[in-house]
Amino acid sequence: MDFETLREYCLSFPEVTECFPFDESTLVFKVSGKMFLYTDLEDGEHWFNVKCDPEKAIELREKYSFVIPGFHANKKYWNTVRMDGVRDDLLQEWIFHSYTEVIKKLPKSKREELEKSLNEI
Repeated sequence: MDFETLREYCLSFPEVTECFPFDESTLVFKVSGKMFLYTDLEDGEHWFNVKCDPEKAIELREKYSFVIPGFHANKKYWNTVRMDGVRDDLLQEWIFHSYTEVIKKLPKSKREELEKSLNEI
């Protein structure tokens, strides 16, 4: 998956915005103002950080050598995924999981609205 495909996939979810809050190369995707993925567009390695259920985070790190504890993030909840050579369906699954982990923590009315929008996709 290249960066443009990653970007298009993230923006396909309801109410996702993109921004550069840290510097001009760290692209961040948010839902309702909460970050669910970020990546560095200038780094030579293709990677992204995603939020993850803590148990699933450990499971993925143990199963895949290209999944490591989150770089510059709370390692309990975030994983860094090196994208090179990884099937797009796996990457998309983890990105979607990150998005849903973030919306789980939103107020009930907002969460239900986003979940309904997801079901309509």
